Amino acid sequence: MVNAFFQELFHTGIYKRNQGRISRQVTFAALAIAIALGLWRLSEQLITWGPAWRFGLPGILLMIGLWTSYRTMNVPGFADFLIAVEAEMNKVSWPSRTELFRGSSVVLITIVSLAAVLFTFDAIWKFVFTNVLGIL
Repeated sequence: MVNAFFQELFHTGIYKRNQGRISRQVTFAALAIAIALGLWRLSEQLITWGPAWRFGLPGILLMIGLWTSYRTMNVPGFADFLIAVEAEMNKVSWPSRTELFRGSSVVLITIVSLAAVLFTFDAIWKFVFTNVLGIL
């Protein structure tokens, strides 16, 4: 299995080219951003080593990371998973703008109301413990 993965890394074709395109692109973008941010942090750590090390090593690692991420999107098992994810996401019934606004309003009002109730209970118990019982 590991051998097949490494063989797939050096293969240049795209597995099932027209299927799961959006989920593959989003997954690749997320991996690319994570790799780029990590290597940017590495370049900040290499600031005292000189510009060749500070920009050269992260640049080379960035190219390797991007290529590995790109090829990972075309490993048959992972690509089939992303294709299935996109197919399932297409089946989801998304709410309309008004339904989303109503649902969000209910959640926000509930959270604010619950926070007010908890604040009131906290104030009452603080009053009881400090003024009535003299504990706090």
